[in-house]
Amino acid sequence: MQLQTQVQLQDGGPKIHYGSSLFVLGSCFSEYIGQKLDYFQFRLSQNPFGILFHPFGLESFINRVVAQKFFTKKDIFQHNGLWHSFEAHSKMSHQNADVVLERLNIAIKSSLDFIKESSHVFITLGTAFIYKHIESDAYVANCHKVPQKNFKKELISATRVQESFEAITKMLQRINPDIHLVFTVSPVRHQKEGLVGNNRSKAHLISAIHNLREHKIDCVSYFPSYEILLDELRDYRFFQSDMLHPSPTAVTYIWEKFIESWMNTDTEEVMEKVNKLQRNLKHKAFSPDSEAHQQFLQKVDKQKKDLKLRFPHFQFPCNQTT
Repeated sequence: MQLQTQVQLQDGGPKIHYGSSLFVLGSCFSEYIGQKLDYFQFRLSQNPFGILFHPFGLESFINRVVAQKFFTKKDIFQHNGLWHSFEAHSKMSHQNADVVLERLNIAIKSSLDFIKESSHVFITLGTAFIYKHIESDAYVANCHKVPQKNFKKELISATRVQESFEAITKMLQRINPDIHLVFTVSPVRHQKEGLVGNNRSKAHLISAIHNLREHKIDCVSYFPSYEILLDELRDYRFFQSDMLHPSPTAVTYIWEKFIESWMNTDTEEVMEKVNKLQRNLKHKAFSPDSEAHQQFLQKVDKQKKDLKLRFPHFQFPCNQTT
């Protein structure tokens, strides 16, 4: 008896392996995937400007990086005791304007260097609803709790979303012709827009990505995070208590589907060794001075050295077992 409708996964490629470099961008769901990649010791750079929810925010970021268009004080503003940029998440904000400018401009410089060496860009889209700052007539990535009367809210069409994706793709290819883009739509539901509005928004994003792929752009792929949670898992037990964000179980399920689609057996074997070492590093000893525990520490140290010999970029914490 079939009790679940399963999403048919496409075989992703080029495959992600431990020689890959991954640039992870987008909404809060990208943070979940980025944490998994980081745990398993993949090379990655994640959301240098912080979480960016919509296509125009991502396009603005990529444009600054590719053009190396650095921020000056006229590009930031002060609100509620902090300096902010409408183009970045509040994690870049600070009481000191110079600190904000330094954070933003370091992110621009380091992102260009990383993209040049990246094999994949993983982009998670959260919404097609955007806000335009009325005074500057510019779209913003984050409102920073500035009163809503200062903004005009819009639902951008699938066509405009597609144009934004095309611009992002062209800019990235300009500095790295071999780069591959993996788009996904976040399964996090945006209740602020209403459930009908949320579904309209997600539909625009999904349509735009598939229209882009139908233009025979070989460097673009789609991974169905949204469909896996909403159509395959299909149950509130796979959501957190807010009924909007995926539960840890759901995130792990989607992650395992991502591995199935985008990684090969050799990579999975290394991931299992990394996972085993990570668990061992977190082991708490009942008898730290015992001979058995000292032997365990030697075993963990050998695991770490063996992996770092093969993959010098691996960075493990010091043993937490004492």
